Formats: sequence, structure tokens, C-alpha cells
Amino acid sequence: MRFASVRTGDGVRIGVVDAGAGTVTVLPADAGTLDDVVRGGAPALEAVAARVASGDVRPLAEVDLAAPLARFNRDVLCTGWNYWDHFEESKGKREGQEPEGRPLHPTFFTKGPQAVVGPYDDIAFDPELSAKWDYEAEVAIVIGKDGRSIPEDRAMEHVFGFALANDVSQRDLQRAHGGQWLKGKSIDGSMPFGPWLTTPDDVADPYGIQLSCELNGQVLQDASTAQVAFRFERIIAELSRGMTLRAGDVILTGTPAGIGNAREPQIFLGEGDVVVTAGSGLGQLRNTVRTADLTSYVTSDVASRV
Repeated sequence: MRFASVRTGDGVRIGVVDAGAGTVTVLPADAGTLDDVVRGGAPALEAVAARVASGDVRPLAEVDLAAPLARFNRDVLCTGWNYWDHFEESKGKREGQEPEGRPLHPTFFTKGPQAVVGPYDDIAFDPELSAKWDYEAEVAIVIGKDGRSIPEDRAMEHVFGFALANDVSQRDLQRAHGGQWLKGKSIDGSMPFGPWLTTPDDVADPYGIQLSCELNGQVLQDASTAQVAFRFERIIAELSRGMTLRAGDVILTGTPAGIGNAREPQIFLGEGDVVVTAGSGLGQLRNTVRTADLTSYVTSDVASRV
């Protein structure tokens, strides 16, 4: 199934998407939110499925989709350098932050949940804050079952669904704060996420997803998830080693080659740019970069950690 969060006049509702038909069935308010479903396990899924037949069917093109999740247990969990072509393209361009060689384990960092925006929302852009706004198309995993020290061969049992994200990064901030990436990855209103959550039974092959990023009509990233350096099961297993993953946690799984910072000449985002992030079977994000004063910017949908 494909679950969305639909903005309506009386709040955000659960939507069940039929991508082939181009429709979304919007459930009544008493069905709760998608955050509730993700945390509710099999009973919550069964309850939603039972209500689809009596829901309000609307054209998908006519609804306003929010980010699938609005409540976050913690920061968004992220994986760096998870496509070797991306790792190699950035050699000599990391401004003194070069590792000695290819990592032997996944590289992890986090980004603040207030960075999250919806699949068609504007990306907040403040040129006073940073001069190097970069795009990074990624597949996101949403955890649906708590677990600690999860074995690789059981990892997919803990996945509620897959989605898309764009890990928009500020490269100058990323380099400026002690060699760690939190600041340059956590700017409010800068991470499109969605357009919905696709459950594993509707993903034919997690390693057959064609992932791309298009900027103003030009394809700049285009790769298969078959190219990942560390498989999704390995990421979940290593993240959870001694550290509990909770239902509702979001994990980004890395970006392929083609980022703006590694190009010659470099390409960075600016006012009015249109960024399209796509993944076969997962839908598409379409976001416009819009100037915002980030001293007063407010993300309306995303709650702080709950």
C-alpha cells in the first residue's frame, strides 16, 4: 500500500494512494494520522485497510500532500558516502575533511526534523546563511517496529515503508563547524520528504529503484539503488547495534554521484530553481527553491520531537 498525509480544511488526514489510477482515498479524521499508523503495527494497518472502501476518493492531482510524517522521535538518521561513485567524485573537494580511504562501515550523521517539508512544498533558501546550497536525492526508510541490535537477516521486518527525500545541504556550513555535518544538514525547511510511504510488499526490489534528481529540467543524478555501498539491511543492523530504533524513525540511505559541489563548474541551488527527485515505484518530489528569512521561518506541519 501507499500511505500519504493529506492536508484538508480540518487538518491532516490519512490518504491511501492508488498511483495507477491517480487517486487518493482520504479517510475521516477519526482514523488518526499516518504517524499513528506507523507506530501502531499490524492492528493499525488492518484498521486503515478496513476503512478504505468507505473513504472519500479524490484525484491525486487535486489534493495537497504534506510530508508523510509530522512527529519525530529524534533527528532524521542519515547515511553518508553510501554510493562509491559519489564517494569518489568528491575526492580532493572536501576542503580538508578527507577520510584515509573508503569507509569499512556505514557513515552516519543526523539532521534536525524541522528541516522536513512536504513533497511539493518550497525549499527555504537564505543566501545570507549560505552560498552553497546543494541537492542530494535519496531513498528514505521509515521504521515500523522497535528494535535493538537487529540482525541483518531480520532487518526488513522492521521497515514500515520507503519514500524519497532530498538531503539539501549547505556545503560551506558543512565544512565550517568542526568537521561534523549536523549544522550543514539541518537548516529548517530544506528537506523535501514523501510523497507517500510505500510498504515493502509494494516494492518489487529495494535494489531495483532508479533514483534521480533533476534541476530545472536537467538530470544531474541518475543511479540504481543496486549501486549502494552498504545495503539497507546492513544500515539498519549497524545503526541499531546497542541503539534502539523506534517506529517512526526515518533513515536516509545516501545519495549517488552528480552532486553540485563535485561538478566542474560547481552547481548550487538558487531562487526559483525547480528540483525534481524521483524514484521508480516511489513517486516524485517537486520543489521550488524560494528565498526565505530563516531568522523567522516557521515549518507549519512538522512538530518537534514527540
